[in-house]
Amino acid sequence: MIIDVHGHYTTAPAALGAWRELQIASLADPHKAPRPGDLEISDDELRESIETNQLAKMRERGCDLTVFSPRASFMAHHIGNFQTSSAWAAICNELCFRVSALYPGHFIGAAMLPQSPGASTTTCIPELERCINDYGFVGINLNPDPSGGHWTSPPLTDRYWYPLYEKMVELEIPAMIHVSTSCNPCFHTTGAHYLNADTTAFMQCLTGDLFGDFPTLKFLIPHGGGAVPYHWGRFRGLAQELKKPLLDEHLLNNIFFDTCVYHQAGIDLLTKVIPVKNVLFASEMIGAVRGVDPQTGHYFDDTRRYIEGTSNLSEKERDLVYEGNARRVFPRLDAVLKAQGR
Repeated sequence: MIIDVHGHYTTAPAALGAWRELQIASLADPHKAPRPGDLEISDDELRESIETNQLAKMRERGCDLTVFSPRASFMAHHIGNFQTSSAWAAICNELCFRVSALYPGHFIGAAMLPQSPGASTTTCIPELERCINDYGFVGINLNPDPSGGHWTSPPLTDRYWYPLYEKMVELEIPAMIHVSTSCNPCFHTTGAHYLNADTTAFMQCLTGDLFGDFPTLKFLIPHGGGAVPYHWGRFRGLAQELKKPLLDEHLLNNIFFDTCVYHQAGIDLLTKVIPVKNVLFASEMIGAVRGVDPQTGHYFDDTRRYIEGTSNLSEKERDLVYEGNARRVFPRLDAVLKAQGR
């Protein structure tokens, strides 16, 4: 079985974006804000958006199940206030739930949180609980920079985040550490801000003692971990100079990396440097990089080709990357699959 742990609803019907535009336009006059009930998207529209896009690609590439969350660049937590984010997150999460209900064998949800700069993280907990308990979602996306590229929030090791971590541990869910749109012109959203954030999140965890307080907390760092696996000696050396435990004995009990690295040499290095138990299959399909690589003639985001093409993995290890590690990192996902007889 092949489980893709990094899928976003990037092909949602146009009505979703139109509703969001109205919401943003009404920020100066909240009385003009659209109501959630104003958004009308039929099941047939959802089917069309999925069957001709994500589901078609999954079938072509032999992927069985996608952990599916709202479009990351649409989260845009820097826009408006908590009420803005709360309404937007609820709508986006509900659409992902509806997709998972229409295609329970192929999609399962991960929640977008209604984060807002300066707001207490406790404000996110009701939506988190709703998605996990009512929708059957198996994880969350956690934005370490709700300000949109200005990094005004405390580091992930700060107690500011602890209410969310306590709830994650209680519910046995991991968090993908995933930023959203950059409103800072210095940082291109997908080419700089995403990868910078992946690297920054890892370094924040290295310098702190978060997992001493939460030994079972699990973070999934996407996009192959940003710069981390490719400068592993630097991070090992920094840990040593900071008098931290060796990385293989410390952070890798709690931090995992996905395979959204869109060339063979990158996957080769990722799977050579990072222990197999810490690598989870993912594609971010129909996401930031959608084109065909002229050097190979295949889509950049067809990451299964790279996993099959690397010589660093045995068949048993490929099974761990494709399925076994996802079941271990997402225990609720494992429970759902077992209930389905898979």
